[in-house]
Amino acid sequence: MGGEIVNADSMQLYADLRLLTARPSPADEASAPHHLFGTADGADGWSVGRWLRAASVVLSEIAARGRPAIVVGGTGLYFKALTVGLAEIPQVPAAVRDQAQDDYAAMGEMDFRGRLGAVDPAAAARIAPGDRQRLVRAWEVFAATETPLSDWQANGQPAIASGDWRAVSLEPPREALYARCDTRLGAMVEAGALEEVAKLAARELDPALPIQKAVGVREFSAYLAGELALAAALAAAQQQTRNYAKRQTTWMRGQMTGWPRITDADAEGQWRSFLALNPALTP
Repeated sequence: MGGEIVNADSMQLYADLRLLTARPSPADEASAPHHLFGTADGADGWSVGRWLRAASVVLSEIAARGRPAIVVGGTGLYFKALTVGLAEIPQVPAAVRDQAQDDYAAMGEMDFRGRLGAVDPAAAARIAPGDRQRLVRAWEVFAATETPLSDWQANGQPAIASGDWRAVSLEPPREALYARCDTRLGAMVEAGALEEVAKLAARELDPALPIQKAVGVREFSAYLAGELALAAALAAAQQQTRNYAKRQTTWMRGQMTGWPRITDADAEGQWRSFLALNPALTP
């Protein structure tokens, strides 16, 4: 279609884990212009706001070239920021951030989430179990501004006008999706994902950085440290991937209610369904 591809996946932003985050291969990237893939260093944690600013610049440049942009990825909040908006949140003082981290460590997730739910029930409900980073972020914003993070986010303006884009959500049958998740993790290991994780571990980065939350990092790090057998680490990473895919589906159903669904499992079927939904885009 002569388009350019823009990444909307929070882990594929980073250069450190090409294999483990399933970034496009060099051959894929050579087939069309790709943007915001492997852009950031793992030591440099990007927020959704930073991605939105970078993506907005890229989209403007693509539009200036008169080419279509295809925004792809697995991070629902990025798509929401792009199409619904994301308010500029005031900077949180370091003392407030530190106190929020200390509170989480002292209270544990359940009590911390409960406290958050009393002031920002929307955030407490949507943040996935175990996502310490986003729970702490939601609380620190309220603690610093006395306004829930959900209210800040609801006040933003979309980066692209509603009539300027079409959307589609890929939602293949769960059995086929889970089988592919399992197969892909095995292929990642064979292709060198363990070496990627070892290099990342050797950098001794802050455990709170987003790159450290990539699915598979914790499990394969445990194998490399001699704490798990490889088969056990792989099985655990596969389970975490399936869990993540389930959360993505839940997000899409709850947050992307007006987006058409494509339920085909194979690429050719997906392409035919996409063209059926968008006949004007037929090459």
